[in-house]
Amino acid sequence: MENSKGNYQNSPRESTRAIHHGKSFADETGTVMPPIFPSSTFRHGNPEGFDYTRSGNPNFRILESVLASVECCKYATVFASGVSAITAIVSTLKSGDLVLCEENLYGCTVRLFDLVFRKFGIKTKWLDFTNKNIHNLIVNCNPTMIWLESPTNPLLKIIDLQAICSTAKTIDIPVVVDNTFATALIQQPLKLGATLSLTSTTKYINGHSDALGGAICTSDPEWHQRMKFAQKALGLHPSPFDCWLITRGIKTLPLRLDRQTSNAQSLANFLSSHPQVRWVRYPFRTDHPQHSLAKKQMESGGAIITTSIIGNQSEIYKVCKSLKYFTMAESLGGIESLVCHPATMTHSSIDQHTRESLGIDDGLVRFSVGCEDLADLTEDLKTALDQLL
Repeated sequence: MENSKGNYQNSPRESTRAIHHGKSFADETGTVMPPIFPSSTFRHGNPEGFDYTRSGNPNFRILESVLASVECCKYATVFASGVSAITAIVSTLKSGDLVLCEENLYGCTVRLFDLVFRKFGIKTKWLDFTNKNIHNLIVNCNPTMIWLESPTNPLLKIIDLQAICSTAKTIDIPVVVDNTFATALIQQPLKLGATLSLTSTTKYINGHSDALGGAICTSDPEWHQRMKFAQKALGLHPSPFDCWLITRGIKTLPLRLDRQTSNAQSLANFLSSHPQVRWVRYPFRTDHPQHSLAKKQMESGGAIITTSIIGNQSEIYKVCKSLKYFTMAESLGGIESLVCHPATMTHSSIDQHTRESLGIDDGLVRFSVGCEDLADLTEDLKTALDQLL
């Protein structure tokens, strides 16, 4: 489907690319949906070159083809989870290498760097990538790699990806962007200059909270080979069944995301008017600190809302637990709405002083907005918050 310049013949749009996965490896049956290939091994000399599922599987290739198509890039590599994808990238580093990280990253990413990769000599430096002096800091640090999220988890900071990638290019430093919150439908880091676009496919890509997965997209052939090697050598591969589920899920991604972002925009506006809410962070609201950049860099504001609610931890828990349509749970991006208390859930592994210095305190609540009816979600939030009045 892709020509030598990376453009798509007949210009299929994003919904079409998400639905049409191409080869199903079952031409004899004419199946519309690809089957599941649970085999651990394959007969030697088969036309597609499969040998052992850790080294590749038809379900891997089908999903990788769809992801590369949606991301408008040359290559995609799938993994068992988002954490597996992170591990694959870091496995390319060596002792003494320095990774410059945005100070507000996914809690498990922070835990991996601080408690696992550090033991192998990988150094990290945590910076606020919205700092006006960030470009000088990058050059002066002379890092091996730059690791970003935008929007960040859970504070929804927006990083100027094009500017950071431009600076990194001048000193030949690869840039990794965790694009889980946005997906390629809202933001395309590779087009903005990133080397690698990382996604937890567990979240929006699958969208049904029933499979774990991760993916790394790139147009760099050398990085693609490194990711394929890590997938095989480190045993970071997903299961064929999970790939099948995620391939099924991505077909409705444009439909789901459209509903979710529409709901989120409205709910953010509602929350900002409630007297028990100190502030709301939503990228497409004009009171967001990087609102102008978000409008320039993103197609929509996404489906995550972060708020600061007035109350102590027990009161905040009471609000979260009393919600009817927002289940209190980790993860995000599914068709069902979720509510999370980052300080005690997703970011609990980060020490309290660091959390609070970033603004992740007991009043911080993150909403992952689903596809339910807006009126029901609004009423649910109002009923729960009104308890605190």
